[in-house]
Amino acid sequence: MILADLTAGAVEDAERRALARPLAEVERAAGAQPPAQDVLAVLAPSDRVKIIAEVKRASPSRGRLAEIPDPALQAALYEQGGASAISVLTEERRFSGSLADLEAVANRVSVPVLRKDFIATPYQVFEARAAGADLVLLIVAGLSRSMLGELYALVHDLGMTPLVETHSADELEVALDLGADLIGINARNLKTFELDRDLFSRLSERIPDSAIRVAESAVLAPDDVRRYREAGADVVLIGEALVTGDPVATLQGFLAAGDIPVRRASSEHAPR
Repeated sequence: MILADLTAGAVEDAERRALARPLAEVERAAGAQPPAQDVLAVLAPSDRVKIIAEVKRASPSRGRLAEIPDPALQAALYEQGGASAISVLTEERRFSGSLADLEAVANRVSVPVLRKDFIATPYQVFEARAAGADLVLLIVAGLSRSMLGELYALVHDLGMTPLVETHSADELEVALDLGADLIGINARNLKTFELDRDLFSRLSERIPDSAIRVAESAVLAPDDVRRYREAGADVVLIGEALVTGDPVATLQGFLAAGDIPVRRASSEHAPR
């Protein structure tokens, strides 16, 4: 299972880093950071779609995408192009990312920054805050219910916002039961890496209007953003299409495509 392997590798790498930088030291660094940004206010539903633009060098499904020698510059271009937040892939083995990338980006841009990785331990959450992250990705499929709840609470305790990622109706129910305010629906199944381009449209109406809906993956052209927006997306997370072309012009084209009224339908579920 690809997700299990990715998570195990990320945890192993975190354990290696912990030998050089113990948890107590990372906790102190996290506590010394300025307060995290109010991500829910930044990404709140509006008349326009909002975009989380991703710094992404590679992926298991596509291989090497771009060199990105200066991730901070890439992120600055995203901000110039109108991105509401920046996602930084910090997984080392298959995505060629690092915590140094995250720290560089957080020090360069004024918009919120997401640590996107296979987070499965408290140490990784403290690392995220110490590096300046405002958001942390938590993947429902990669965590037990108890660990998901523990990490979700820790992210909040450190003043950050969890982006709870789902890939199925059952996983979405877990996110709703958790009371998540920021819920992602990823068209890519991380267990198989297959794409389901209609997944967001099938599941999004289950998310109550009190939560922010994030569409992830399967975005290569403006029509993809438009389709997600018509299906109820408040936010779209985009990576590959932005690192393989002109990031400013591409972002502006995506934002223009999503500049349409969003369809939102209240659900019987509500975050607690």
